[in-house]
Amino acid sequence: MKLTDYKFNKVSDSRGELISIENNMLSFEMKRVYLLKKLKTDLPRGFHAHKKLKQIIFCIQGECSLILDDGQTKSEILLNDNQNGILIDRMIWHEMLNFTDDCILMVLADDVYNESDYIRNYEEFLKELKSIESKIL
Repeated sequence: MKLTDYKFNKVSDSRGELISIENNMLSFEMKRVYLLKKLKTDLPRGFHAHKKLKQIIFCIQGECSLILDDGQTKSEILLNDNQNGILIDRMIWHEMLNFTDDCILMVLADDVYNESDYIRNYEEFLKELKSIESKIL
């Protein structure tokens, strides 16, 4: 699994920081942005994959852990830099956990919300991956 890291524009001065994201910086056209905040430190989130959706996640405040799983390799990443985002490609199982009290996540997605795009059961996710692999071979 190749992890793609996005580094966004950051300007700092005595007044504070400005971080900008423009569509031409992304590997897809952004169609949806959402925030996760007031997260319970002891309640992990995610536990799903998307059939088609691509997302870039970054932590705009605080920190948490992000687990990415392509069915063969699991990677755990500490999200704690508001300038860096991580691509969650299609068919990647992902989980977020170990939130700090002040954690705020921002997600940029290449499409609008569509419940039918979600795979919420890990065994079903693995079956879907095998089905995709058998079609390729």
